[in-house]
Amino acid sequence: MKFDTLGATLESGVLLRRYKRFLADVERADGSTLTLHCPNTGAMTGCSTPGSRVWFSQSDNPKRKYPHTLEVIEPLEFLSAGSSDPEPAPATVKVGINSSKANALVDEAIKAGVIAELIAPQALRREVAVPDEAGRFDFGFTDAAGVAGFVEVKSVTLCLAEGVGAFPDSVSERALRHVQALTRRVAAGQRAVLLFCVQHTGIKRVRCAHEIYPEYARAVAASAAAGVEVLAYECEVGPAEIVVVGRLPVDLME
Repeated sequence: MKFDTLGATLESGVLLRRYKRFLADVERADGSTLTLHCPNTGAMTGCSTPGSRVWFSQSDNPKRKYPHTLEVIEPLEFLSAGSSDPEPAPATVKVGINSSKANALVDEAIKAGVIAELIAPQALRREVAVPDEAGRFDFGFTDAAGVAGFVEVKSVTLCLAEGVGAFPDSVSERALRHVQALTRRVAAGQRAVLLFCVQHTGIKRVRCAHEIYPEYARAVAASAAAGVEVLAYECEVGPAEIVVVGRLPVDLME
């Protein structure tokens, strides 16, 4: 996903603070201060340190109260697992914090043949109603064998020690409901995929954040045992482009 093709060439600045969940203040190159929309519902642990370099887009929608959107951050530090002391982050680490872009990234990757488990799906659809219950899955498809399937995408930005990424970074009952719904799809004889889209270049493997939301970690482990395909794919992240590039290992709860 190239930002310039979306009409959103990014401007850089320095993060002053993230607050009220969906707002962030940044200092521009000319020294002025700007309030941005922060499109991330999570805690953004390790990805909202004041002083970090950021990149943001600008919308031409006149109805928006905050026309600028935070897109990418180069974090100053990570959260160390089991410690309150942060570790310095490599200068090359960048994070795509706009979780609303995860579905578009996965859509692009599926169509480009990057996600091996979903090569050439038939009738790929976005925002598909969950059969027999309320809610929607991010994708629906039919595989080469004619079996219906569903994909739920989760954006991962929480990086713990030694390159371990964890999801979620805060309690999410909605995420839990999605896992339970995927498990029911497998029981109904369909395919179900939980796909972690890793928009953090410091993450090299993924697990559930059992220390934050143990019920979710247990549910994902149970879903995998039942036949849900639990996958993680990493992204290359930069101010010009974010793109899904390859699979990462997933560590499931024992």
